[in-house]
Amino acid sequence: MDSEQLLAEIREANLTYLMLAQNLIRKDRAEALFRLGLTEEAADLLGMLSTAQLLKIASSNMLLCRFRVDDDLVWNLLTNHNVKKVDNTTTTQLHASILMAGKFAESVAATAH
Repeated sequence: MDSEQLLAEIREANLTYLMLAQNLIRKDRAEALFRLGLTEEAADLLGMLSTAQLLKIASSNMLLCRFRVDDDLVWNLLTNHNVKKVDNTTTTQLHASILMAGKFAESVAATAH
């Protein structure tokens, strides 16, 4: 993959992410905050962007979205690695979602203070 192709794919990922984020924010703000891990301020900004602004921001050579999972336990649950006694994929995914929701709640509480 050459550099130009990589940059084009980053721009495409950015535009897709921004459009998804804006759509979620406009449809169900609370769900968007939770699912995307956004702050209230970021949601306000993204929700008000025009199409031209979205395109301009998406054209950046920096990937705008990032992995929210930085916990080995959550990664192991999501990938079913190191799960010995639990074979139920739904249960492990639910457990991972609960852990991520807790992290989201902690970050919201931290920004509120």
